[in-house]
Amino acid sequence: MDCKEVILKNEASRCFLCDDAPCTKACKNGIEIDKIIRSINFDNINGARARLNSFECGDCISGACTQSCNRGKLDKAVDIQVILDTLSEYKEDTYEDIDLTTDLCGVKCENPFFLSSSVVGSNYEMVAKAFEMGWAGVAFKTIGMFVPEEVSPRFSRLSKGNTSFVGFKNIEQISDHSLKENLEFISKLKKNYPSKVIIASIMGRNSEEWTTLASLCEQAGADVIECNFSCPQMVGEGLGSDVGVNQKLVYEYTKATAAGTKLPVFAKMTPNITTMIPPALAAIKGGADGLAAINTVKSIMNIDLDTFVSSPDVRKKSSVGGYSGKAVKPIALRFINEMAACEELNGVPISGMGGIETWRDAAEFMSLGCSTVQITTAVMQYGYRIIEDLIDGLKHYMSNKGFTSVNDFIGKANENIISADNLDRSYICLPKFDRERCVSCNRCYVSCFDGGHQAIKMNGEGKPVLNVDKCVGCHLCKLVCPVDAISNGKILSKQI
Repeated sequence: MDCKEVILKNEASRCFLCDDAPCTKACKNGIEIDKIIRSINFDNINGARARLNSFECGDCISGACTQSCNRGKLDKAVDIQVILDTLSEYKEDTYEDIDLTTDLCGVKCENPFFLSSSVVGSNYEMVAKAFEMGWAGVAFKTIGMFVPEEVSPRFSRLSKGNTSFVGFKNIEQISDHSLKENLEFISKLKKNYPSKVIIASIMGRNSEEWTTLASLCEQAGADVIECNFSCPQMVGEGLGSDVGVNQKLVYEYTKATAAGTKLPVFAKMTPNITTMIPPALAAIKGGADGLAAINTVKSIMNIDLDTFVSSPDVRKKSSVGGYSGKAVKPIALRFINEMAACEELNGVPISGMGGIETWRDAAEFMSLGCSTVQITTAVMQYGYRIIEDLIDGLKHYMSNKGFTSVNDFIGKANENIISADNLDRSYICLPKFDRERCVSCNRCYVSCFDGGHQAIKMNGEGKPVLNVDKCVGCHLCKLVCPVDAISNGKILSKQI
């Protein structure tokens, strides 16, 4: 990141991302300050710049936006003028003729962005609001022939520093609405939003229930059936991820589902397994047309060391639950690549999910082969409104890369993921220090000495000096530098 981007992201990250934001209401010049700051937080600086009109904040002497900032009630208000002044230094970036339409087993989608099967898509009002805001579709919260008993509370989070949602845990089960209610929701949604795509996520307890649920959801108006073989916190054997790790059950229940519908069938895979290939192949053999991955990762979170109770605390007890959020994205990408690279699964559509917050996250999944992506945890934290920056950010990216269709880059990254034994081991890339940007914090030295190869010393001015003879080019120093003052430098061939 350059200095401008550091300033923007550091200050914007302090914003509470308020709904009905007081800063925007206080601005007499009509600047959508809240949307600008939100775009910066969601890695869409080009979109943020496009929202900034010709007005220069230097002309404003009232500072009403900053004075109204809710952050000021906690510590110090967000410096909105610094954000807008810095943003104005960026060149305006526009796009046109960008096609975000994609395909889900023959079902046309206006863009790749779906709500994943969860509480964010669990009734008519919620999904209707999301559709109105621009989401292409929904994987409706998993429907069963039974209504589970839920606990309270049922959510927990993992935090680090000022980041409150590094990871998220839930112990929630499938829909708490009756089968009749859920089918009515789907029917009404399809009637009122015929161009939107409705994926009916289902979970049966035996083959007969899988067949029946598929048939009923098709009759209600669903476009696609998704078999939930992956929920890790279901109460009872033979449900959720218990199915996903059992090839025989995956095959049996997929076959039963396909027998009940003519719609495309997707199998939602569990990450609570070493490899997804065997169950994925079993699903395809059973009649699945596509795959969805990943669901949440089994987890235990946040032990209270005074009470020794894990969270969420349900009357001093807790249980294993599903872990999601930004932290699981690398796990999800690994599984997506594994399935996309499998010759026996060649051409099988994949709907990806797991830690997607920004357009960049989504584009990474698409670059590994996903034609659509599904999102839950980011919506739970920030709301359906993130769709604006998902769409806008992706369009800016595609325009800058010369892509006119999402098909131009779907799967493009897979050729660059190779086995470890085929990586080039003939050279060392040394780090390069920008001593003007360096703030002499000594973080590179500490990490290299305590966690690397003791290849860095500090000179009399507190700046790093590299010992080339000891450096192995691991780039730990680059990763820990808080001001991005270390970059890739000279490449040396190894002596053989």
